[in-house]
Amino acid sequence: MKQDAGLRQTIRSRLRLGPISAIPVALGVMTLAAICGFAQLRINLTPSEPLGLWRIVALSRPVAVGDQVFVCPPRTATIAEGLSRGYLRPGLCPGGYTALIKTVVAIAGDRIEVGFNVRVNGREVAGSILRSIDGKGRPLLPSPSGTVPAEEVFLHSPYAASWDSRYFGPVPASGILGLAEEVWTYAP
Repeated sequence: MKQDAGLRQTIRSRLRLGPISAIPVALGVMTLAAICGFAQLRINLTPSEPLGLWRIVALSRPVAVGDQVFVCPPRTATIAEGLSRGYLRPGLCPGGYTALIKTVVAIAGDRIEVGFNVRVNGREVAGSILRSIDGKGRPLLPSPSGTVPAEEVFLHSPYAASWDSRYFGPVPASGILGLAEEVWTYAP
């Protein structure tokens, strides 16, 4: 029994981080964050796209339908509500949340119909069925139908739990940080 107690104490003492060993851990985390920032790498922990490491790739042309992008949505009441409900994570976008990874399904001038699902210029967007409540039973209000305004885009993700333009509407194309490129991801 004494030997077991001694072994447990040794394990506990080795698992504890003291002030001196916490410094290298903190420096390692800060170094990793700096490398990720410099290399334009981001970690996706949301259910909107595969989990893992992504890269922001500079967009040297106008955004197009089909582009998968990183975007900072504008500071609106709907986006703020999404942050408070946990649909967005805190981050470095101007509104205090992290950039979203979404696919552009419509650009300025395209006609959007939001009903049972989303239709762009009369064609159904795959995986765009709207939900009336979220996973916690809170109501989800659809974005109104209409024409995508100049210099804005309509975003979508086919993942069932995605919160995208179906609910928050078109967003300014100026919020696009670049194309979203998978580096290492895991899709359960």
